[in-house]
Amino acid sequence: MRTKYFAFAILAVLALVLSACGPTTVNQAAPENVRTLNVSGVGIVYLTPDIVYINIGVNTQRDNAAEAVEVNKEQTNAVIAAIREFGVDAKDIRTTNFSIWSNPQYDEFGQITGTNYVVDNSVNVTVRDLEKLGDLLDAAVGAGANSIYSIQFDVEDKTEANKEARAKAVEDAKLEAQELADAAGLSLVDIQTINYYEGSALPYYDGYGKGGGGGAAVESAVPIQPGQLAVSVTVNITYSIK
Repeated sequence: MRTKYFAFAILAVLALVLSACGPTTVNQAAPENVRTLNVSGVGIVYLTPDIVYINIGVNTQRDNAAEAVEVNKEQTNAVIAAIREFGVDAKDIRTTNFSIWSNPQYDEFGQITGTNYVVDNSVNVTVRDLEKLGDLLDAAVGAGANSIYSIQFDVEDKTEANKEARAKAVEDAKLEAQELADAAGLSLVDIQTINYYEGSALPYYDGYGKGGGGGAAVESAVPIQPGQLAVSVTVNITYSIK
């Protein structure tokens, strides 16, 4: 009798285990189909530049490579000294290129008549006082600089501008979502996801291709127009709707 009871107990346990592992779809509700609405918003903040990055260099050509290097070194040192006189810190002057190469000279028949050696030495300068930029460039040229390029205006601290642009982008997206929901006879429920992208500060131009208002021209020996920069943020927001 005890053996039969034991066997029956084992069968009962096995039945419970199998029933627990089996499918449970009976009377189980299907997952709710959530309807969503995806919108985008853009926020833009305009800033007046307060810093500029510029490459200033010296290009030297001589018949002798050693002479070309020596002359270039003297001119480059004079240019750096002129830049430093305008209050630019040593940490804001960084060498970006030093190169030397041969430059064959040809006659009218395509025959090599000799070789020049060219030396390039360029420094990237960070200027934090835009009112001095024009005079600084004039002084650099006077000291021997004959290669000036890649002037990039910027704003040193864009933290608050990015924060304001994000808030504007979210408000823009919310307004668009509400307008679409109202037009379609729907209601916004909850925000499901938010994604955003912060773009780099870019020069802003009006319809005539000139710098926007707010950035006055700097009076100097070399005319400089900082214009304005536009900081933009784009957000994508997904709402559940009903």
